[in-house]
Amino acid sequence: DASKRRGRHVMSQEEIDALLVDLARHGKGVVRLKGGDPYVLGRGGEEAAACRAADVAVEVVPGITSAIAVPAAAGIPVTHRGLSRGFSVITAHADLGVLPQRRDHTLILLMGVSRLRDSVASLLEAGSDPATPAAIIERGYHPDQRVTTTELRCLADVAARYGVTAPAVIVIGDVVTLSPYWADRVVEEARPANPAA
Repeated sequence: DASKRRGRHVMSQEEIDALLVDLARHGKGVVRLKGGDPYVLGRGGEEAAACRAADVAVEVVPGITSAIAVPAAAGIPVTHRGLSRGFSVITAHADLGVLPQRRDHTLILLMGVSRLRDSVASLLEAGSDPATPAAIIERGYHPDQRVTTTELRCLADVAARYGVTAPAVIVIGDVVTLSPYWADRVVEEARPANPAA
């Protein structure tokens, strides 16, 4: 087990890289199985580079990134004619203010639950429409998947009220209105994401 969850890393990335190389050098057929696409906000590129640097042959079998698959599980296409011509996939630890702040450009936040309040404040400060549709899909494609929909201005409060937890994919943009879950959106009890606002 070399899994990584927020605040709980079984192994450091350097230990994982060394283990892959060590096992391969001992004649083992090594499979590094990762959920989703290992090259989308994952460490697949680093692990492949470490193996290649040690003259270990690597074959990458691409997966389907959770950034696209999980919204699909909630009935949300990341692009849709007339609603969205593009999308950005970003970790919530990045500068969200540099992204397009239009409702017709879908924003997909990965690893964003713990920083959700800061992310919402950053997007609003950068000029995002507070009424932009938003969704949080927890445990995508699992039997206990949960989808919560609301408006951007309410997102952090609604997530806190419903006890949203990782793993979750956050989708912001007009495409969220295509989800059958949009009919059950939560917008009451909203307060500004930025207390100074």
